[in-house]
Amino acid sequence: MFQIDFTLVGKCTHLRKIFFLMALLPLCLFAQDPSIPKPEDVIGFEVGSDFHLATYEQSIDYFKKLDAASDLVQMRETGKTSEGRTWYYVLISSKENLAKLDHYKDISQKLAHPKGMTKQEAQQLAEEGKAIVDISGGLHASEVAGAQHIITLAYQIISEADTKKFKPILDNVILVLWPSLNPDGQNIIANWYMSNVGTPYETARTPWLYQKYVGHDNNRDAYMLNMLESRVVGRTWREWEPNVIHVHHQSSPFPTRIWLPPFAEPIAPQSPPIVAREVNMIGMAMAQELETEGLPGAVHMGKGFDAWYPGYIDYLPVMQNIPAFWTETALYRYATPYFYTIQDFPEERKDFRVESLYNSPWKGGWWRLRDAMQYMQTASIAVLDYSAKYKETLLFNKYQSAITAIEKYRKEPPFAYIIPQKQRDPVRPVELLKRLAFNGAQISQLEKSMEYSGVTYPKGTWVIPMDQEFAEMIRQVLDVQVYPDLRESPDGPLEQPYDAAGWTLPFQMEVDVVTGMVPLSEEFKAALNPVEGTALTTTDDETEDLNKFDFAPGAGFDTDKVAAGIKPLPGTLRGSGNTLWLDPAENNSFRVLGEAMTKGLPIYYDAKTRKYGVRGASRTEMQSWVNDFAINGVLGSGSGSAQVKSRIAVYRPWTASMDMGWTRWLLDNFGIPYTSIRDSDFMTGNLKDRFDVIVMASDRPGTIENGIQPGSAPPQYTGGLGTQGIRNLNAFVEQGGTLIALNRSSNFAIEALHLPVKNVVDKVDRAKFFTGGSIVQVATNPTHPVMAGMQKDASIFVYDSPIFSTLEEFEGEVLAKYQEKGSPLMSGYLVGEEYMNGKSTALDVKHGNGRVLLFGYQPQWRGQPMGTYRTLFNALLYTNGVAKANPESDEKWKIIESTPKSEDKKSSN
Repeated sequence: MFQIDFTLVGKCTHLRKIFFLMALLPLCLFAQDPSIPKPEDVIGFEVGSDFHLATYEQSIDYFKKLDAASDLVQMRETGKTSEGRTWYYVLISSKENLAKLDHYKDISQKLAHPKGMTKQEAQQLAEEGKAIVDISGGLHASEVAGAQHIITLAYQIISEADTKKFKPILDNVILVLWPSLNPDGQNIIANWYMSNVGTPYETARTPWLYQKYVGHDNNRDAYMLNMLESRVVGRTWREWEPNVIHVHHQSSPFPTRIWLPPFAEPIAPQSPPIVAREVNMIGMAMAQELETEGLPGAVHMGKGFDAWYPGYIDYLPVMQNIPAFWTETALYRYATPYFYTIQDFPEERKDFRVESLYNSPWKGGWWRLRDAMQYMQTASIAVLDYSAKYKETLLFNKYQSAITAIEKYRKEPPFAYIIPQKQRDPVRPVELLKRLAFNGAQISQLEKSMEYSGVTYPKGTWVIPMDQEFAEMIRQVLDVQVYPDLRESPDGPLEQPYDAAGWTLPFQMEVDVVTGMVPLSEEFKAALNPVEGTALTTTDDETEDLNKFDFAPGAGFDTDKVAAGIKPLPGTLRGSGNTLWLDPAENNSFRVLGEAMTKGLPIYYDAKTRKYGVRGASRTEMQSWVNDFAINGVLGSGSGSAQVKSRIAVYRPWTASMDMGWTRWLLDNFGIPYTSIRDSDFMTGNLKDRFDVIVMASDRPGTIENGIQPGSAPPQYTGGLGTQGIRNLNAFVEQGGTLIALNRSSNFAIEALHLPVKNVVDKVDRAKFFTGGSIVQVATNPTHPVMAGMQKDASIFVYDSPIFSTLEEFEGEVLAKYQEKGSPLMSGYLVGEEYMNGKSTALDVKHGNGRVLLFGYQPQWRGQPMGTYRTLFNALLYTNGVAKANPESDEKWKIIESTPKSEDKKSSN
């Protein structure tokens, strides 16, 4: 046996390297099956190496070879992405478990939906079943380590399948492993990064979103399911009803290396306690395993990652009785390494103080992609180990949480939610209910007229009985939110929500929902028929809309049998004449207008009725619109007040705006034709020759004007509108064009075009004014075309939104305004209502021969506020011709607390 002279090793760099490699050698040789393909042999480089990222296709190629080489792996196709890629997940378990997948899936379904099941039956199923664990990464594609570590995780499990570490996992767990939770994004990021490696732009951000429409907001869509990917994931989870869902992210608060549950305060109030406790247990198990493996820097809670908002794809399942959570591992940029010194650390972290939830402070050094992957892989294995050891507890607790919800709402309110079929827009309640059903809610309809709490409801009324397993999910999205004030003192800094503070869907969607506060009578229950339709064959081809009346293309929500049974009242066509008059109160009226615009049919606006007319369509085509879109049309003669001719442009900055993406999604789903324009389009002086309306989604003034800074990205993507672009935009409006500025872009329009308007909360300290993403009430202008179809008192969604007062030179009209006294808050959080009282939230500002429409709210926020879609659609059709034909409004809508210009200048100094 040879001996090493350690004094010589200490003096010789070469020998130190040899000794280090010898120390690692046993780890490299440990129990790995040589028949299992190594990722580097398939992909062409070591996954996790500096300056390399695997694309989705490379990942799938590896998993196909892994599937072929091992009887512990099964690949399954689950759907398509927005860009048409085939989407896979991978099942990993013992050979015996994979042979009985349908049996174990059936057990999972029974425990997830346990009405009528006894405790003893549940315990028996928990003993017999397997823990189904869903692990994924890459949802936010720029957080690159997640999808990369899935490859090496799978290789380690399969190549070490017979070891003491992994055999119990394979015997007791069925792993549902997603190579990427965002395949399109993985390719977008990998291709962008690899094209820039070795250049000055190696770590530049992509100048486009890493999902077709919404980028980072792909993790804000869990309950609305507007994106195809959200529906594919939701559909897969309803098929498997996992026992654990773990989604990897990358943005641990510096200098910590990985953030783990428990979550920061507050969490969603409808989180089932037993599930929330399970999430906390798993978080601690991951931290313990990281410490065991000598990986410092794990942290919990803090003040960033709260779980208040239920739109996260990795938290909504908690209210479906699944321990679901995300983790946040440290990220530098892509696969480029970085060496951190103490100078990079914030002052409060330079002492490396040990804390109760940050026990092993990280002290700096190199941080590479493979380091992040190692932390993720350790956390993933810890989740699998926990699930294997406590699989019976996990399975039984799913049953217990479901039964607890069922019993809870048999004893306490709300006992039900009642949704009438007849509403201002008869399709809107269908949109709400289909989304709930797709997420697992059970919905019924009255088979006859019934009385409840002093009100008689007609046959066909929808009822959501709350004694059901996913009741907490239903309540979380239908109830009013009251975000807690977590300040340590009344004058202390605000604990801001990580995301939205209020989202109450009946308010956002303008749907009348009655909350049942007294128990349903037995007679009422007997009159309920569970809704069930014929589910459509699963298809994610969005080119053909199989169910036109809802906003989701393709099969939409109707791959679910309950969602497929939810239908609106049939549309009607009354009257006679060659003009089809459409009510803007019904959102689908704009889908008809979109088709008419595409076909070049004449469109008119009638100022007296505030309706739109379409001429030139055949009676057959009009009847088809009525049937397909469930609209209520009226035939008549005449051509109203003005013809609508609107050539629409959507400004797409290279800063990859999510709000712009949501705007495009909305217009695409409604078939409204538009042209995307970039900064270069503003450099020419012919904007008015090309367009009638330009819409700018919510962005900061500096972002619009300056864009990406020169030197930080390839030159073709840098810069914003600049001085020349602003000058040409101003000329566009002065020559008669309409500029629509949504939310924060209103600040740009006010500054750049020197509008006689003031944002009264600009630069106001957040301790004095803050809304936190909330729903508020406003009064709307009853005669203005932009507010056509709106209720007198309407709900709007505000998020970092401006509030307007007008200056002396103001000409135009107020579109919507806040009440004179008291709080307009309906759901969420609000500090500083006095800044809103009597002020405007939307203005029509005359500017030269054109106009600027300032929206101090987000009419299309994440596709949720269907009750304000119409204000954006109306604005897109609000050209000079419509404006001139509209009668003068009442004086009270012409000015809002006008501020002398001299006073405004003083206040800004």
